[in-house]
Amino acid sequence: MKGKVVLIQFPFDDLSSSKVRPAYCLTDEIGTYQHIIFALITSRIPEAPLNTDIILQPEHLDFVNSGLRQASTLRLDRLATLRQSLIRRELGSLTSETQASVADILCRILCS
Repeated sequence: MKGKVVLIQFPFDDLSSSKVRPAYCLTDEIGTYQHIIFALITSRIPEAPLNTDIILQPEHLDFVNSGLRQASTLRLDRLATLRQSLIRRELGSLTSETQASVADILCRILCS
């Protein structure tokens, strides 16, 4: 599943509820319960993107392959570990170049 864009029931950051939304699979399935680490994808494009945001615009190859319907932001500061069984469906994938950018950003966040 690593590198895939999926629809999943993603929890709000205060855990008050959840919403079906696109997310990016950061890992393959892990362990007995087949957990995957996901990053949130939102259709909101910030005026001032964070250094943890990757903007996916319709003119980019990533957008075409992602299966997303509108310009979106991949939020690498919004992660959740969820069961693979919660995935509603697979939408698409991101290019290896963007996957490398994701890895660089996560390493910068986690390795500093």
